Amino acid sequence: MHLEARLRTAQLTADTQALASLIADELLFAGPDGALATKESDLTAHSSGSVRFLQHTPETLHVRRIGASCAVASLRARLVVVVADAEVRGTYRYTRVWAREGDGTWRVVAGHVSAVTDGRRG
Repeated sequence: MHLEARLRTAQLTADTQALASLIADELLFAGPDGALATKESDLTAHSSGSVRFLQHTPETLHVRRIGASCAVASLRARLVVVVADAEVRGTYRYTRVWAREGDGTWRVVAGHVSAVTDGRRG
């Protein structure tokens, strides 16, 4: 939960140094359009300003630990994000896989985000 909070803060402040330390070099992340993003593309989007998080309000967070070196987080959040100069608002569900890498540091190794289209909670 602490790592998810750190990631949220880094996204809101476009802190690419913090993001770089939280994201695995070989990241596999599917965006809401189905396109795969890499660590490099994510950091570039934040540093260039082509992606700017204006609001990131968590609603629910569930974390399932899988052994000593892996955890899966499911976060539902209300977002306001500027993407390529267009403001996007909505509720989204992130699923992230966190793994303890060889140096002992926990990083996001994979994930997916999609829009929540129904009224169900949780």
